Amino acid sequence: MGFVVSKVYLGSDHAGFKLKEFVKKLLLEQGLEVKDLGTKSEDSVDYPDFIIPCAEAVAKSGGKAFGIVFGGSGIGECIAANKVKGIRCALAYDLYTAQVTREHNDSNMLALGARTITGDEKLTKEIVLKWLSTPFSKDERHMRRIKKIGDYEKDPLDYLTSLNIKGTRNKTPLQMKREAQKAMQDELNQESA
Repeated sequence: MGFVVSKVYLGSDHAGFKLKEFVKKLLLEQGLEVKDLGTKSEDSVDYPDFIIPCAEAVAKSGGKAFGIVFGGSGIGECIAANKVKGIRCALAYDLYTAQVTREHNDSNMLALGARTITGDEKLTKEIVLKWLSTPFSKDERHMRRIKKIGDYEKDPLDYLTSLNIKGTRNKTPLQMKREAQKAMQDELNQESA
């Protein structure tokens, strides 16, 4: 089976530890290089402490490595990973979502939940192998959408200004920022009233 990358970083919290260990063994059996960034036991830990370093390692690899993160549901892990610039982490729960997240979204990280349907080792094996072997389609529409996400990561105000959303045309980024800050302050004032 051909894989898109040859190196995979792993990260988990305590709830995902056993599933991480299963996937680590699977990946090694497939001949992939695996970097396990923890956790190393089922002792309770805070998932950001392991997921964010995993995502940072994937982002710094420049597309040469992927990451797989594990938790109870995988949701918090997915959220944490996506806070890292350049990461497109997806929570997959079947073969279809594993495939399209690679084909359409060029995901570079996968999140799995040990306390969900993906806690089933047979299904997890199928999902992981499908995800790792599915190339990005490079369809123009998908490339355009991913570029927009990257543009937003680089400069949110510049990206939002470029959209020409009704009411923002002819406003400077500074005007937009001030209006957004005022709207947030108004909302906070209403909540405290």
